[in-house]
Amino acid sequence: MMKNYKKQPVIIMMAICLSFTFVSCGDDMSSEKNILVATSFAEKTGSACTVFVEVGHYASDCKNSCVVVNGQSIHVDCQGFGHQCNTSTSVTLQQVGSAITATTTDTFGLTSLDFFNMPARSLSTGESGNNAYLNIPAQLVERDTATLQFTFTGLFYTNKPEYNNF
Repeated sequence: MMKNYKKQPVIIMMAICLSFTFVSCGDDMSSEKNILVATSFAEKTGSACTVFVEVGHYASDCKNSCVVVNGQSIHVDCQGFGHQCNTSTSVTLQQVGSAITATTTDTFGLTSLDFFNMPARSLSTGESGNNAYLNIPAQLVERDTATLQFTFTGLFYTNKPEYNNF
């Protein structure tokens, strides 16, 4: 019995140290909400990745217009500027010359609508501890009628985020 009491302070100290470790790891990860993660799946046409991104705003924040559909300005939840929604999608990155594009590979990961209002975002790649960002300019993309996928164009890499993500 006595031996168990002697080990308790050691076990308590280990538990405290582990909780500090987990809390600090959680803080580091929460600072980057917009990230690009390479996946292990091989793609024939490019690099497979998963994009985690914050998008969207409240309807009351649509000042002049959010999205114009059929000549009418409307608000669409979880699209456009802001950070109200956390979303993710799988993409294939392709580079031809200096042109980089990202095409979704999961049909309804971002939305079930035929368009997506992508805000300007800088996605942290976290590659090898370096500061590398994949920048996506703001764009309204339409779903391809044959493949049902979205393609984002004009992407570029920098060592600092190009966009403030809000």
